[in-house]
Formats: sequence, structure tokens, C-alpha cells
Amino acid sequence: MRKVAVVGSGSSNFTKEEITVETLLLESTKQVFDTTRNLSQNLVDGVIVSTNDNSKYLSAILSELTGIKPKIAHTVEHLCSSGSNAVISAYSYIASGLADVILVSGADKINNPGQVLEWDKTRGEFNHPIFWGSMLTKSHKRKFDTSDEELAIVSAKNHKQAIDNPNAYSHKPYTISEIMNSKSVTDDLRILDCSYPCSGSTSVLLASENVASKFSDQPVWISGIGQKTNSASFAKNELTQLTTSAIASRDAYKMAKTSATHIDVAEIHDAFTVCELMAVKDLGFSENISGADYVRNLFHTENRKINPRGGLIGAGHPLGATGIAQIMEITLQLQNKAKKRQVDGANKGLIHNMSAAATSSTVLILES
Repeated sequence: MRKVAVVGSGSSNFTKEEITVETLLLESTKQVFDTTRNLSQNLVDGVIVSTNDNSKYLSAILSELTGIKPKIAHTVEHLCSSGSNAVISAYSYIASGLADVILVSGADKINNPGQVLEWDKTRGEFNHPIFWGSMLTKSHKRKFDTSDEELAIVSAKNHKQAIDNPNAYSHKPYTISEIMNSKSVTDDLRILDCSYPCSGSTSVLLASENVASKFSDQPVWISGIGQKTNSASFAKNELTQLTTSAIASRDAYKMAKTSATHIDVAEIHDAFTVCELMAVKDLGFSENISGADYVRNLFHTENRKINPRGGLIGAGHPLGATGIAQIMEITLQLQNKAKKRQVDGANKGLIHNMSAAATSSTVLILES
């Protein structure tokens, strides 16, 4: 099996503006071509689009708009983790020898239909993500005695870190008090505990070890992959642990021959503040202390190890682009190109991308 690297990336701004998904895809793809050396349309073997939009044939449309005539072209939809799943699809094509270079482009607009899984009737009228976010939060409070202040620290940290992300939806810092006193959306969630649906697009270029050096002096290698799906319906989900995330991370660590202690920087799926507290525990970052204490320490020491671009809460959450944006950030970190967001000495990074209250999770390990 051949090694696969990320050799190029590009992103639009994440915004509340209503922008067509085709326009978004084209914007981030254009950045890939503008910033990747020696890249031309005839070298791209595949175009894979990640989106929850109802538009059809988007990979072929993007190919035509950009002048690419690929062998491989299709769309991946998997709710919030569509992006990471699309990248793994591209990885598989390249690792198997079916392609050498694949463009993966993810996008969604602010009112995309991927926020609600209509098939899942177990949710009844409580089908919006804020309700599963509220249930996870209430369960975490009951089991771990989690306070509103501990949840607010997650939001304060990620909004502060998003200030240095030029593509982020939010560039406004919030105090812990402001977050705790922001508008209540349920008994257990305030508006600033939540990530923002928005319009945005991110693209990455993947290449085989045979050609990676043609496009980059600093290829970033995908060394570990883990995936797990337990169900689609929320009623079968565990409320105090991200079970699929824990399983996916174990598989990714095993494939990469590494462990959480060797991860220098991580992008974690903080759809709600409680998700970050759960994830740092279930991914193995805070084995000896609570997730809340771990994040509190990061906040007070201004350590950007977790969600340096601001996470979903600070940067925004255009579903089809999110996993790819996480991969772009870790790539920049490992190339020492993240500017003010840079984590010193980052050589190994992790991406955690999940769907629908972690009924499905994907974890990737990247290395410089």
C-alpha cells in the first residue's frame, strides 16, 4: 500500500452569507491551484466533493468549472463528518494505486439540510442538534458534576483562538461571564455553547509518495485512520461517552504506531462545548484528569494544542467543509505555516470529526 500525503490546501471565509455551494467549492479549489506548485488540471486524477447540499452531480460540475477531466468523480455525504470521509475515500484510491493525485473539496451553505436527520423518528419533535447537545450536556453534568463555568471555558478558549484564524466565522472574544449569561436555547445550553452553521468551503490536494515532492517540499503524511459507526438513530447512543470516537482513535493510533501522548496538536469536533470535554477524555488526552481540568489548563496557559483555529465553535461549522478544514489546519501546523496559531514543535497531529452525537466518528493521524 502506497503512502499518501496532503500537498496543497485552500479555504474560503466561513460566513453567515447565503452563497451557492458551487461558488464556495470553486473558491477553495482556486486557492489550491494558486498556491500549489506545478499543479495543472491534467495532473488531477480524481475530484471528490463533500457536502450535505441537495445539489446534484457536484463533483462533475466542479471539474467542469475548473477545467479538470478526472478519471474519478463523486460526492460523499455523511452529515458532519462528510469531509473526513471524503478524504479517506481519496486516500483509499491513491493508496491502492488507482490514482496519484486527488482533489477533495468540501462545502455547505448556511441553511444546508444536513443539520436534521429526518429518518430518525426516535427524536420525535426534538430533531435539531441542539437537543442531542443538551442531552449530552445534562448527562455529563449528572455523571461528572460538570459546571456551567467549565463548559464556558471551552467556548472562551475557542473563540479567543479563532481571532487568529482569518477564515473564521467569529473574530470576537468572549469572557466566561458573557458566555454563561448568553441566551439560553435549552435548560442546559446557551447560544455560546453551540457551534455556528455557516457557509464555507475548504479543499485539500492528496498525492501518492511517487509524486508528492512535485507539489510540495513539506508533504504531510496520513499515517493513521480510524472509523466507527454504531447507529444512525440517536436513541441507541451512549450519553456520557463518545464511544465511536474512542474506538476510531484506537484504530488510528494502532495504524500510525503511536498514542495520544505523542500527539502535538489536535482538531477536535466541538459541535457543543460538552463535546470537547468528552473528546479530550475519550481520545486519550486527559487520562489522569477530567476533561474539564485538561481544557481549563489549556485555557489558563494559553496552550493552543486543542483546536488552534478556533474549533467549530469559533471558526464555524459548514458541515461538508469542517473535516477538511480540520485537516488543512493540522497540515499547516505540521508545516510550521500556521502563523499566529502555530503550536511550537508540532510534528504529529490528530483530526477528530464526528456525526450526529458521535453515532459515527472518524479519526486521522497526520505526520510531517
